[in-house]
Amino acid sequence: MPTYEYLCKECGYQFEEFHGIAEEPISSCPKCQGEVERLINGGIGLIFKGSGFYLTDYKNKPQSSESDKDKKSDKSEAKDSSKK
Repeated sequence: MPTYEYLCKECGYQFEEFHGIAEEPISSCPKCQGEVERLINGGIGLIFKGSGFYLTDYKNKPQSSESDKDKKSDKSEAKDSSKK
């Protein structure tokens, strides 16, 4: 849910209100009950919370070299020949 900023047209009181997008905007000042207008702000942008976003989510996984693949295939062939 977003935080909205409001400004009272009568007393100049500026305040923030936390409510859902689908809710009606606030129409009266909490101090003087005067008419308020909602201010437009640029938002806060993108925030990454936590650690390791790049390391765990977006970094390419290291590719195994050809020698690793050869070693794995040699081991599987050895196991198959020992079963016979």
